[in-house]
Amino acid sequence: MTDDTAVATDTRPTKIMYVAEATAHGGRDGYVTSQDGHLELKVAMPPVLGGDGNGTNPEQLFAAGFSSCFHNALILVGNRAGYDLTGSTVTAKVGIGPNKQRGYGLAVALSVSLPVLDPDLAAKLVDAAHQVCPYSNATRGNIDVTIVLG
Repeated sequence: MTDDTAVATDTRPTKIMYVAEATAHGGRDGYVTSQDGHLELKVAMPPVLGGDGNGTNPEQLFAAGFSSCFHNALILVGNRAGYDLTGSTVTAKVGIGPNKQRGYGLAVALSVSLPVLDPDLAAKLVDAAHQVCPYSNATRGNIDVTIVLG
């Protein structure tokens, strides 16, 4: 449905309303904690990347954040337009792999389900949510983000 292409639009916040704080201990084979104590997770490399997989990983955390944030943006734009998005879901798949600069890069695929809406209307709401979502705005032009309506 949507393929991200770089658009020269300033999406930086004009006012910071909330700051999340988390600390990593031991990198990809350690744990992460949040400043408020709500988050304390073991972090481990997945087996496909040479780890034991005995914990979550940054890509799962990014997928959880992106999917929940995008879903909230979708609900927001849907409600503003007068639509009930009951039963809607957003699934994020975050891939990691080597890039051309001898580092690593990410790619995201979002699968959006809006079962009660006409596909054309659903596509318009998804496009609007993609403009509102902070994760979409932060990643636009930096990583490949593909959105598919399913």
